[in-house]
Amino acid sequence: MKQLVLLAVVCSLAACGGNRSTGSRANLVTGPVASACNTSDRRASNRALCSCIQRVANQSLSSSEQSRVAGFFKDPQRAQDTRQSDRSSDERFWKRYKEYLGRAERTCS
Repeated sequence: MKQLVLLAVVCSLAACGGNRSTGSRANLVTGPVASACNTSDRRASNRALCSCIQRVANQSLSSSEQSRVAGFFKDPQRAQDTRQSDRSSDERFWKRYKEYLGRAERTCS
């Protein structure tokens, strides 16, 4: 199950692999999600993609939620634990996280 969640997280974010950047560094957005994305070992990640994912996070998630999502890059088990949690706060977060992933996929592909 752990691998399934990791695969879902990676595939969802990697599916955003398009590059809409004009090549200018001025268009790049930084933040906790972009930093985690840029330092991850995923082959599909690049600065423009990570910036796009961060831009969507800025529009969709609070700063604390962004930090939590950034943690999923380093420790995919956190995502699994959150998804399986019975806590109502985790359930609400997971719903927002799935909505964020969908937006990032649509926006960044």
